Amino acid sequence: MKSSLRTRAVLLTAVAGLTLSVAACGSDEPEDTSTGTTTTTESEETTTEAEETTEEVEPAAENFGAGCATVPTDGEGSFEGMADDPVGTAASNNPELATLVAAVTAADLVDTLNDPAAAYTVFAPANSAFEAFTEEELNGLLADVPTLTSVLTYHVLGERLAPEDLAGTYTTVNGAELTIEGSGEDFTVSDAGAAVVCGNVQTANATVYIIDQVLMPPAA
Repeated sequence: MKSSLRTRAVLLTAVAGLTLSVAACGSDEPEDTSTGTTTTTESEETTTEAEETTEEVEPAAENFGAGCATVPTDGEGSFEGMADDPVGTAASNNPELATLVAAVTAADLVDTLNDPAAAYTVFAPANSAFEAFTEEELNGLLADVPTLTSVLTYHVLGERLAPEDLAGTYTTVNGAELTIEGSGEDFTVSDAGAAVVCGNVQTANATVYIIDQVLMPPAA
């Protein structure tokens, strides 16, 4: 009887030990810890990728002014299309600058404006700006190449200016000084008070500000 009791006690002890052993093994499984670690790592990688993507994407240039509504929304004459070409070519693709392009062509300045090594700020008169001239006056100007060249180069600065740097007095490619006043999205050019009607138009080698008047240099 005593032998039987001993045997039963030994068996119970062995079973208890085996149960504890299995329980201990189960508690060592790193399910929660492993899952938590994996989730954190993926989150960090996603965040890093998002940050890298944000850094790589450059913000599009912001055009301003009521006159921007007349610029084509697609094609080579659109803001996006003009950004790919140097300013002489870009202007020729924009129907709002057709009269200016005719004047630039007559003065043989297209290649100068298309210089890929140059950096310009161009005040480009819209077609409506030339309506201040009679037909006879405009034809006379287009035929007088020296005067036409002087007038057109008075619209060009030999540096590229963003809107926040635009206000000031500068020496034009013509050699005469030109004063720009204003800030934000409201600028006037020269003492004549020509208004920027569409600003910050980007081309491959210039920043263009479309204006509502033709600027006349002091000596013209």
